[in-house]
This record gives sequence, structure tokens and C-alpha cells, in this order.
Amino acid sequence: MSSKDARVASFCRLLTCCVLLLMTGLSANAQDTLRITLQDAEKQFLEKNLQLLAEKYNVSIAQAEIIQSRLYNNPNLTLSGNIYNPDRNKFFDVSNRTGQYEVGIQQLISLAGRRNKQIQLARTNASMAENAFFDLLRTLRYTLRSNFYQTYYLQNSMKAYEEQIASLSKMDATYKDLQQKGLVTLKDAVRLRSLLYSLRADRTNMQNQLNDLEAELQLLLQNNHAWFVPAMPDTAISGIPEIRQTSLQSLVDSAYVNRQDLQLAQNNLLYNQQNYQLQRAIAAPDLTLGAAFDKRGSFVDNATFLNVAIDLPFFNRNQGNIKAARYSVDQTKLLVQQQTQVVENEVQTAYAKAVNTDKMLETVDPAFRAQFEQLLQAITDNFLKKNISLLELTDFYDSYKENILQLNQLQNARMQAIETLNFAVGKTLFNNK
Repeated sequence: MSSKDARVASFCRLLTCCVLLLMTGLSANAQDTLRITLQDAEKQFLEKNLQLLAEKYNVSIAQAEIIQSRLYNNPNLTLSGNIYNPDRNKFFDVSNRTGQYEVGIQQLISLAGRRNKQIQLARTNASMAENAFFDLLRTLRYTLRSNFYQTYYLQNSMKAYEEQIASLSKMDATYKDLQQKGLVTLKDAVRLRSLLYSLRADRTNMQNQLNDLEAELQLLLQNNHAWFVPAMPDTAISGIPEIRQTSLQSLVDSAYVNRQDLQLAQNNLLYNQQNYQLQRAIAAPDLTLGAAFDKRGSFVDNATFLNVAIDLPFFNRNQGNIKAARYSVDQTKLLVQQQTQVVENEVQTAYAKAVNTDKMLETVDPAFRAQFEQLLQAITDNFLKKNISLLELTDFYDSYKENILQLNQLQNARMQAIETLNFAVGKTLFNNK
């Protein structure tokens, strides 16, 4: 190879390295690690979640409809003038001496309190829009808090796996060298490596679950450029009061007040009742009042008239709409009863689950995890000193893995049960400080 070709090849390699470094930097910047507390996550969620912000516009739309319902009908003005006067051979003759024109004004007046009933209907519709907004807020907030705790405990489990994998990777490398030198058997080397591969496979499955949770968090917080690491104090679980200190009936009563979906069903019933009254009022015809002036086209010049008009309700008395509105009232009464039962059932079920997880956690020694981790280190040290066998080591690693996972799952289960109970009640009654 010539010196020129060598310089070109060196330049290409340098350029390739620069591109790879640039891409690595961009990839790292695309997913910045961000530690975030639950309070900060909720604040960011309220400020940036597009679905929530879009739903809020429905409230503004419904409130604007109240303004529209309060407006009166516009008066109607009519003007009529002469196009051609054959006696005078004059177009558009509307002069006072020889011309002809008419002026009339009319006003539609709603009877039977129809305008007030329309205002009441619009106000109830605005209340329903608010109920729908706060129910969406309740649902999305529950999803956020639930995912936050799941992510936190899943990352804890992955951390335990990473520590085991790091320790086993060193031992695997050592055993590989020893096996090549004939100091350990191939069976022991393969068994240690299979344990390492098993841990890596489990960790990969956890990583996939974590990726799904992170995707939901990013969507809820409207931030696709951060990898969220939930930050939670160690007293998060102990700081929450015991569920059993609160009676089930008080939680059900609180749900009656705070559940926006129940209030939505109740307001829907009120809406249909008001619509029934409105349909009955529509059966009464509107009244039209007006006045007219005719220059010289009537029985006298400069004639003035008072106009009164009303439909005669011989055929259409709004019978079909009234009947349909009455059926809607009966239907929504049943739906309110159904929704009330749903609320009661959800609170009772969530309360039972929360109490059960509380009881289970009471049987777990808080120092168990620290003791287990100390024992794991001691077992590893004794294995390296050949005081215990490989079989004892692998059995203990399997036991450690299962117990740490179960402990994290149990702690997560309690937080999930608490959040489910908060969701069922419709208010955050139980929260870590």
C-alpha cells in the first residue's frame, strides 16, 4: 500500500470514529436519566399531560354554552319598498310624497319558562363536563402513581440482579481460567455459567417490563427524552397509616362524595329530568309580537299595525320528544343505581386487598433484606475460599433471587392496593409523606 493510500485509510478510520462518538453522544442525550419524586411527577403531569389539557377544553366549551343559552332571540326587522312607480315613471320611489314603503319589526318570545329551562340544562351540562374532566384526572393520576411504584420496585429488583450478575461474572471468568488449567471440572464451570445466563435472562425480561412502564410514564409526563428513576424515601411504606384504622363505611361514604363518575351519573339524571321539563315547555308554542308601518299601501296613508302571532298546537304538541325524555329519565335512574353499586363494590374489594397486604407485610422482618444481603456476601466469600460447595452457592443464589423478588413484589402489592383504594374512593386518603 502506498503512503497516500495509507493516509486516506487513516483519515477514513478517524472520520468513522468521530461519527460513532457523535452518535453515541446523541443517543445518550436522547435518554437522559432523571430522578423524580412522586410529587414532582404529579406536578409535571398536571402541567403537561396533553390528554388532560384537551379534556379541560370541554369544560370551557360547556361554560360557553351557558352564555349562549342566556341570550335572547334577536328581533327581526323587515323593509319593503317600491321598485317602480308607473305613474311617475320612477324607479325606487320611496319618497314621502309619492312613494310607497313598509317597515316592520318582530320579536319572538318563548313561553312556559323555556329560556330558564335551557339555561338550567346548559349549567347541568357544564357540571357533567367538569365531572368527566375530574374523572379522567382520577384515572390518569392513578395510572401515574401505579406505574411510579411499579417502576420503583422493579428497578430495585433489577439492582439486586445486577449485583448478583456482577459477582457471578467475576467468578465465571475465574472458573473459565481454572477449567482450562484443569483445576476445576467442566461440570462446575458449566453449572456456574448456566446460573449466570439464567440471571441475565431474568434481568432481560425485567428490562422489557421496565421499558413498557417507562414508555407509559413518558407519555403521561409528555417527556420522551428522559429515563425516569423514581426517588422514594425508605419510610414510604411505614409512613402510610394502616388501612384498618379507617372503617369501611367511612370510605364508602367518602366515595359517594368524591367519585366523579358517580356524580356524572347523578348529573346525567338531573340533565334528563330538566330535558323532560324543557320538552314539555316546548309543547307550548312561541309568541311573536311585532309592529308595522305602511306608508300608503293600506286602507289609509301612514297606517300602523300591531302584529301578534302564535302557532296553534293542533297536530304537533311535541308528544314524541316528551315521551322519549320520560323514558330517558327512567333509564338514567337505573344507571345511577348501577353506578352506586359499582362504587360500593370497588371500595369494598380495594379495602379487602389493602387489609390483606397490610397483614402480610406485618409478618416480614424489616431487617430481613439487609440480613439476607450480608449473608449473600458471606456465602460468596466462603465459596471463593472453598469453604462451601458450588451446589450450596447456586442454591443460595436461587433462594436470594426468589426472596428479594417476593419482598419487592409484596411491597409493590401494598402500594398498588393503597392506590387502588384511593382510586376507588376518588380521593388520595392514604399517601406517603
